[in-house]
Amino acid sequence: MGSDGLSDIRHDLANRVAAIEWRAGPARIADEVDRIRAIAHRHRLLPAVTVAHLLGSALARGERGALIHGWLALLREAVVSERQDQGACDAFAAACTVRFAA
Repeated sequence: MGSDGLSDIRHDLANRVAAIEWRAGPARIADEVDRIRAIAHRHRLLPAVTVAHLLGSALARGERGALIHGWLALLREAVVSERQDQGACDAFAAACTVRFAA
């Protein structure tokens, strides 16, 4: 897939993340985050996979409300990240831990 195709994927995923903001209910959020994770995984957008996985865990722990908006903002950042290496994944995981650890 060329870089234009990957740009389209990133744009689509960023739009999906933005659309979650107005959806009601943690189950719907978890389902959409899982879809985003699967698409990101298929296209090797590794930081997005990392954050989506951690967000899914946060939802499973029962986190709700304003904190979820912060997670979604970080997921959006991960989706559009140009870096796709292990260091980027580690940096996003650390940001999740620092910002949102329960």
